Amino acid sequence: MPQVFVGIGSNIDRANHIRTAVKELRKVNERVVLSSIYESPAIGFDGDNFYNLIATYESDAPLQEILDELFELERRHGRVRGINRFAPRTLDLDLLLYGDLVRHDEQVQIPRPEITQYAFVLKPLSEIAPALRHPVSGLTFHELWGQSGIKNQNIWPVKLEIF
Repeated sequence: MPQVFVGIGSNIDRANHIRTAVKELRKVNERVVLSSIYESPAIGFDGDNFYNLIATYESDAPLQEILDELFELERRHGRVRGINRFAPRTLDLDLLLYGDLVRHDEQVQIPRPEITQYAFVLKPLSEIAPALRHPVSGLTFHELWGQSGIKNQNIWPVKLEIF
């Protein structure tokens, strides 16, 4: 059964959207494991800071079904996808990893390139899956974080109770 890793972010009513997204993910799989929550400035636009974390769980659902569930969850939270990728959002759910699948085409980018581009993705991923290997580089997420030049990006942990 593939291990699924989902990046969760919000910069509009952050605490509420993060809590309800986690609650809804736990309806899909009650054994969801969460990283710490990190706050970081918006990247690519002027906007409020984001809260970001990583959720992981095992799923036997097909890839497209998981993607559809994540898009539907975003939609229920008022997320409107458009041509402006860099904009405030109520909820941003990115499927980062689906087992060891490597697929880069017009519909799917797995593993997501953001894993090695942004500290708010790689840091929590290295926290909850340090020994897991990146399906392309073969390095563990702990090794990737240790070697990364993105460690200097401005992120900091946030205390937020998730029920």
